[in-house]
Amino acid sequence: MTHSLAYTNKELLAILQETKTIAMVGASPKWNRPSFFAMKYLQEKGYRVVPINPGVAGKEILGEKVYASLAEIPGKFEMVDIFRNSAAAGPITEEAIAVAVDKGIKVIWMQLGVINHEAAEKAEAAGLTVVMDRCPKIEFGRLNAELSWGGFNSGIISAKRRRVRLS
Repeated sequence: MTHSLAYTNKELLAILQETKTIAMVGASPKWNRPSFFAMKYLQEKGYRVVPINPGVAGKEILGEKVYASLAEIPGKFEMVDIFRNSAAAGPITEEAIAVAVDKGIKVIWMQLGVINHEAAEKAEAAGLTVVMDRCPKIEFGRLNAELSWGGFNSGIISAKRRRVRLS
């Protein structure tokens, strides 16, 4: 069975409104990586984002201690945001399912380009909500009408040259 990649605005907005803490698997300490931008943005919107990256475990990214695995995070978190490839999403989802009850996990969110139908089916069978091939940063901005601040779909950004009037 193939998991649908169609999500209603209402479904995505409910997830984003009910989530307070996000475990970001694949968070990078490098300022120019997409995961760094997403983490910073989500923090600015009031989320606590806990970075998971075994390569830099014990250090900090954007003021948050980095953990090597989901199981090591103290306390509860509602969402697992997977910033890894589709193949890696399988074992990460399995770990999330294993600790879901203890940690309070409700949502597995796979980033843009990350699609793993088998993992999605397992997570849903375990009672978790799954979102694939989407970015919570982008969806938050889209659903809260913030994308227009950057000129997206607003008619402000154009590849056409503006005419200069000297009068």
